[in-house]
Amino acid sequence: MRYIVEIKMESVQEILDHLYRKVLLGATLEDDLHGYIVYLNPDLSEQAVCTASSVARSDVRDVLDGMAGQHGVSILPEAQECSRRQLQTGRAWEVTLLQLTLIDMVLSRVLSAETESRAKAGYRELTEVLLQSIELDSKLIRVLQNSDKLLSYLAAKCLASLLYFQLREKKMLSNSWVTFCQKHLSDSSEGGEAVHCLCVLAAVMKEIFKDAHSQRAESLKQLLTPFDNTFEAFYNSLFSQHFGNFKNPSNIISSLMCFLELLELLVASRIHLKLHLRSQRMLFLKPHALDILAWPIPAFIKRKLVILIKKCLLCKVGEDFCRESVPTLMSPDHLLDSDMLALADALLHAIHLGLWKALTVPGKPSCFGGDEVQPGCRLRAGPDHVTLRAASLITVKSLEIKFQNCTSATEMKADLQKFLPEFLAFLKPQLQPSLQLHNPCEWLSRVFIEQDDDMLEAAKASLSIYLHLTREWDTSTSLTPEKEAWIHSTHGHGYNPHCIFLFFLKNIAFDSTVLLDFLISSETCFLEYFVKYLKLLQKDWGHFLSTCQFFAAMESQCGVSVHDPFPLPAHGTSTSYTAPHAPVGENACPWIPWAADASSEPQSQPKETHPVPTNGPPSRTPQSLVDYDSSEPSDEEATDEPLANSKQTSLCQEMPGEIQDLPRTCKGKERSREPQARPLLSAEPNSPFSDDGGVAPFLRTVRCLEELQRAIYRLQEKNLFPYNPAALLKLLKGVEAKCDNV
Repeated sequence: MRYIVEIKMESVQEILDHLYRKVLLGATLEDDLHGYIVYLNPDLSEQAVCTASSVARSDVRDVLDGMAGQHGVSILPEAQECSRRQLQTGRAWEVTLLQLTLIDMVLSRVLSAETESRAKAGYRELTEVLLQSIELDSKLIRVLQNSDKLLSYLAAKCLASLLYFQLREKKMLSNSWVTFCQKHLSDSSEGGEAVHCLCVLAAVMKEIFKDAHSQRAESLKQLLTPFDNTFEAFYNSLFSQHFGNFKNPSNIISSLMCFLELLELLVASRIHLKLHLRSQRMLFLKPHALDILAWPIPAFIKRKLVILIKKCLLCKVGEDFCRESVPTLMSPDHLLDSDMLALADALLHAIHLGLWKALTVPGKPSCFGGDEVQPGCRLRAGPDHVTLRAASLITVKSLEIKFQNCTSATEMKADLQKFLPEFLAFLKPQLQPSLQLHNPCEWLSRVFIEQDDDMLEAAKASLSIYLHLTREWDTSTSLTPEKEAWIHSTHGHGYNPHCIFLFFLKNIAFDSTVLLDFLISSETCFLEYFVKYLKLLQKDWGHFLSTCQFFAAMESQCGVSVHDPFPLPAHGTSTSYTAPHAPVGENACPWIPWAADASSEPQSQPKETHPVPTNGPPSRTPQSLVDYDSSEPSDEEATDEPLANSKQTSLCQEMPGEIQDLPRTCKGKERSREPQARPLLSAEPNSPFSDDGGVAPFLRTVRCLEELQRAIYRLQEKNLFPYNPAALLKLLKGVEAKCDNV
């Protein structure tokens, strides 16, 4: 009997190894499928151990006694029993791991499109037999609760694949799994079983999102409908109580991580697949999840929540696991818009109650190869910039969403007075040197200096706030005291659009090729932001000129270097026009435009001409992604034109309506002519628009825009621009006309 048991255990491992090699190669299962059922049953290893326990006891004792006799020592019965149990447990553990690995491989072969059809039929039949004969789902749920983390992980992986298989094959979802999840998610948010449920559900949802060929909305609805009320109960249990009331904080941290991931998947299914369930609205309508930002929990969990809120407000939830992006032109979702407003209001209310005061963003030093600072290295302390950027963006975005649904200018001004000072107070200790020594509008470029997509989203939201506040103004009239006071507040509260644009240009060294890279790329919202700003620039030209004066004066007073990366050539090249001059006396307020008619004729005084070259030295110019000054188009470019047009179609469809009002221009049709290169501007000596180190912000800005205009013309002539730039060129031409009148 003892010999038979040992042969049986060895045979199990041998058969499982043979099956592993076949499945690994994707081979057809030609043998009897039912013969594999016994060996893939997770109960087999435990039964074998129990059987061998009574039979092999004397055999193990004989072996140990023989070893002890050779060395003249005796083995205690307790030591014999311990060695026997370790041997049996180790063998059972290995067999179970191999079984789970094989089950997961079989399911992967069934779900893979690369598996040969005949082999896939055999794997599918084997899976169905496992479900029917041994109730594989129930066995996996039991192993899922095992204290061994590796066994639990593999069981969760198998269970997720099994549930996804049931959804793909249009089968009934496992009743034992539904009952297990409903029980543990409703009972307590601290239990380890709840974490297992959340992890498995999240894994299944990710697999559904990845599969572009299945009926994803129907599969998700079948998966989530049984848990719609359960999720809401778990949400309330997790977020509605104080952290000190939890008995097991370590399990709560795991629950928070898993549930935040599940919340992101729920919101993503709403945006991408137009699925409508109550649980998808929890984060929007029940904002007490924000309370965890004040809990004594690890910073990475707070960061995860802030980033999730940022993705929700930007409608970018699910970009990490969805293959396709949200289409720009889609039918409006008024229910989602109202939920966005509710989330924005809740966030602003929490900010007013001191949310950012309670949020700490401690940074961790970046250490190559470890988490300790090596001797002799200086520790660089700083904030967690990821959390800081996300918190900043959701604050500005929440104000934008609120103002989009507000018609009272008085109410909007009151909200700005209430929220922005608190927000800037939150930023000041995080930024070194402090914003107190600089223009508060600089916060945006300093916070988002390492993340251009978030920076442009924040700039666009800030511009939208300004446009909502000034939509009733008549920009053609002179500035009234009320307007001057409000423009003063735009600087003081850090959302003046012209300052923000100038800081943006300064960060890219006023390089037009960087702007061109942003315009061609579809990875940021720069095109939408740039079009809106150019429209504002033509209407608000006087304010822009005054802002340029203030910008130059601010740099001079603060001792900030304004060195121009494009040095001026020698005098006497050709004529140019002159930057406007406005008086800046000791009593002049640097926050308010110096004159309402800043674009009027300049004061008569001797002028000194400084012609400006169109291109600076390559060694001192930030390198662009593409060489846009390439040679003339070759014959190959002409023959490849239809292919270029086909590639441009998809990108053009994603552009905002401002750029799509004209058809795509082609060769043979009338084109706009490239403006002739000419000296751009000259600066008056001793004016706020000039300095000894280079040209002033106004001159550099206009030159940058004109270089951009010429680059777009060149690409359009070669049929290389990815969409119709006619509306964009029209706006740039309008700015050029404004400069001609200066």
